Amino acid sequence: MTRKWWHDKVAYQIYPKSFCDSNGDGIGDIPGIISKLDYLQDLGVDIIWLSPCYPSPLADEGYDISDYYDIDPRFGTMADMEQLIEEAKKRNMYILMDLVVNHCSDEHEWFKKACEDPDGKYGNFFYLRDKKDGELPTNWRSYFGGPVWEDLPGTDKQYLHVFHKKQPDLNWENPELREEVYKNINWWLDKGLGGFRIDAIINIKKASPFRNYEPDRADGLCSIQFMLREARGIGEFLGEMRDRTFKNYDAFSVGEVFNEKPEEIPDFIGDNGYFSSMFDFNETIFGTSEKGWYDASPITPDDYKRCCFESQAKVGDIGLLSNIIENHDEPRGVSRYIPEGECCTQSKKLLAAMNFMLRGLPFIYQGQELGMENVPFSSIDEIDDISTLDEYQVALNAGLSPADALHAVAKFSRDNARTPMQWSGEANAGFTTGKPWLKVNPNYTSINAADQLEDPDSVRSFYKELIALRKDPDYKETVVYGELKPYLEEQHNLMAYYRKGEQTLLVIGNYQMEEQTVELPSEYHSEYKKILLNNYPELVQEGTTLILHGYQAVVLEM
Repeated sequence: MTRKWWHDKVAYQIYPKSFCDSNGDGIGDIPGIISKLDYLQDLGVDIIWLSPCYPSPLADEGYDISDYYDIDPRFGTMADMEQLIEEAKKRNMYILMDLVVNHCSDEHEWFKKACEDPDGKYGNFFYLRDKKDGELPTNWRSYFGGPVWEDLPGTDKQYLHVFHKKQPDLNWENPELREEVYKNINWWLDKGLGGFRIDAIINIKKASPFRNYEPDRADGLCSIQFMLREARGIGEFLGEMRDRTFKNYDAFSVGEVFNEKPEEIPDFIGDNGYFSSMFDFNETIFGTSEKGWYDASPITPDDYKRCCFESQAKVGDIGLLSNIIENHDEPRGVSRYIPEGECCTQSKKLLAAMNFMLRGLPFIYQGQELGMENVPFSSIDEIDDISTLDEYQVALNAGLSPADALHAVAKFSRDNARTPMQWSGEANAGFTTGKPWLKVNPNYTSINAADQLEDPDSVRSFYKELIALRKDPDYKETVVYGELKPYLEEQHNLMAYYRKGEQTLLVIGNYQMEEQTVELPSEYHSEYKKILLNNYPELVQEGTTLILHGYQAVVLEM
């Protein structure tokens, strides 16, 4: 694997609307982000990924872009964005923006022109089909529910949208459209961006010719996944995009890639991969059901361990994954991967250590470093997320009571991650002096940055230690590039693995409330040289056996 500047970095995702509000309008903004750069630098962050802050009608919270060359006034100005890039550079930090090019907004100039002249140049920027009475071009279901086809206003045609109806899909088969995308990417890279996170990119290649598939729900529609499984040739688009943009700037790119086939991994993240890295979603998709969120299976500690190890084995040393516990599309990781009722400082630290010491780039989502948790929703009216609202309806249609449907979908709601960042115990968690756009999690008085900054035993302080270990010149080579090899893989509720490089490190986590014994490996004479990290003040040992407290996590140098 060719070594790159981003391999030893730590990334942090910001959801601008919920991070820090500088002007009291209840919405986070770019000046707010600038004001917190020192906080991020103190934590040890190198790369900051911003969720979309382009102009948008916010049908899908900014992932419906109406102008790729500007900043939404809600978040500030282009001058603010340029200042953010500049201030980040002063701190040796890089800014990533979201690249959302599977679709745009129906309020984008291209789509407006397509409505005016569907047979002209811009009509070919989208997937348009002639309208037939009582019949859809295909029976595919959009990610947010309902058919993927919508009437093109003022015409006798319909357009394709695999997400929200206000997010028309862009026709990547059209070279003119691709030229426009590359032009925009390079425009931003010329401004000094460090790179991009690439959204929903697997969707850009549709299986052709379009056809119906077997319906999988009572609505007579089928999951969009059936079509995507048959799509071939996406590499031509992605390779062209890499060569025309990222490669020329040595920019960092991380793909939101689902359903890749094992043989495609070198194409995606090998030395000449389409992207620098791609996210590991193995844990986030575990237990999903085609029926909907209400039917999802909870993930156990053993499941979580297996998911992580599967991903690591699949990728090996082809490239580096980007490892996540949560993001803007997922619930809070501590509420998902720690069994119900067992969320505490120690279990949050264990989850952090197990994830952070994996091979790959660690991505922290805002508030994750504080151990922020899911929100107690008392009514569906408190939820803003379109995905959750659709899944609530799916649960009701399946016969669940309103209370049970709310309970089922609240666990997975994207709003859990989108509540305002908890800066302090003051009003509105110190996020805004106004009325926050989404309710603040009521636990902000006990979980907030101000308290944790002063506490050497806080979750944030533990994240800071993890980051410091990753950057420690004595261990960096092993933590960044060392091989990952599971240890005692079959032991119940134990997650343990080696990182082997210049040294051998052993990461051990007792993934349960009860004490657990662990035999030290005989190949190292059942001895360790040094404790590099421990979420308890001590490590109990009897002979060759470690006695781990509930949720104890240690990193040992063997």
